[in-house]
Amino acid sequence: MLALGSTAFFALGIVLVLVGANQAEMARELGMDLAASGLLGASLSLGLGAGVVSAGPLVDRLPRRPIFVGACLLTAAALLTAEAGMSYARAIVHVATIGAGCGIYDTLLNAAALDRWRERAAPGLAVLHAAATAGAVAGPPLVAWTTAGASWATSFRALGLVFVGLAAWAALVPLPEASAKTARRVPPPHSDGRGAPPRAQSLVSGLLALAVAAFAYVGVETGLTLFAVPWATLGLALTEEAGRTGISLLWLGLLAGRIGLAALRSPPGAGLLAVCGLGGAAVVCTASALARPELGLALFATGLTLGPVYPALIAVAGRRLPHATGAASGFVGGAGALGGFVLPTLAGALGDAAGIGLAVGALGVLCLVIAGAAATLRRAPGARTGRARDRAARPPR
Repeated sequence: MLALGSTAFFALGIVLVLVGANQAEMARELGMDLAASGLLGASLSLGLGAGVVSAGPLVDRLPRRPIFVGACLLTAAALLTAEAGMSYARAIVHVATIGAGCGIYDTLLNAAALDRWRERAAPGLAVLHAAATAGAVAGPPLVAWTTAGASWATSFRALGLVFVGLAAWAALVPLPEASAKTARRVPPPHSDGRGAPPRAQSLVSGLLALAVAAFAYVGVETGLTLFAVPWATLGLALTEEAGRTGISLLWLGLLAGRIGLAALRSPPGAGLLAVCGLGGAAVVCTASALARPELGLALFATGLTLGPVYPALIAVAGRRLPHATGAASGFVGGAGALGGFVLPTLAGALGDAAGIGLAVGALGVLCLVIAGAAATLRRAPGARTGRARDRAARPPR
């Protein structure tokens, strides 16, 4: 499962940077300004959100292997049928469909990891999401290689063949299934040391805080990926290649941050999320305020500070709702995907109106939302993180 999951997440990472790496050529061919580019890239997040949310209840109740195979084939079909001469509206449909397929298996693999590793899921999730990050690092140079002397659609079709291979592989590999028996044995999160169940308010407030943090995080991650090239060319008078390299360095920093999360002995909690949010805001806002920042260094530092956020959010959600890991990861992931749709679209409109530098700075300010949500999570009634929380969540021997 780990080999298949890591490969699937690696392919997802390439998907996440596919539009950003092709942004310059697609903008010329489709006549896109920054707002239109933002909407096209954000449609991937819209599709991801639809897939992530719809898959949540399914992977808790139905056999997971057919769902995974179907999701890979849906993604492959949208990639393989992309054409260089298609309209902007059709491009949005293709990109959103690609996102939907990836979102379905994203939730499935997150739930499978939570079900397999339970209270120690954070390191496993960090490894899986590090694979996605590695794919995003490799994505821009792979796109440049596959599109050399060809159109941007060539990179879509090449990736489509990868998803066909993933579907064939998944048809032969068992995936961890949700176990109703195991779910009944795992007690819900406790609100105190006497084993009393938490109030519904505690559960809802904690999940909402995680969802808000995911909304902001994915919006920032998607926005910086989409606008790295125009930030380089329009804002800093650099080349398109410098922008593509910046995308790779952003995701290389995310990779380093997620490897660091995997090495942590204690499960992540609100404190780590707060530090990441404050650090990301400081780095992005400072870089956007400088007339000529070191673009690659700034994006790498941003990725390094924000790297642990997403897998940590999924792990904490799984600890708060261990009896429905698919629904928990789908809810948080769906909120993140919504942020990935809304925030880059707004940032693109702001960039057209006031300049790309201000749009990037606004993305930096949004990192503060992660820190604020972490503070809310810490104050939520019954919120307990760390080893004590994990001991409470372990099934009886």
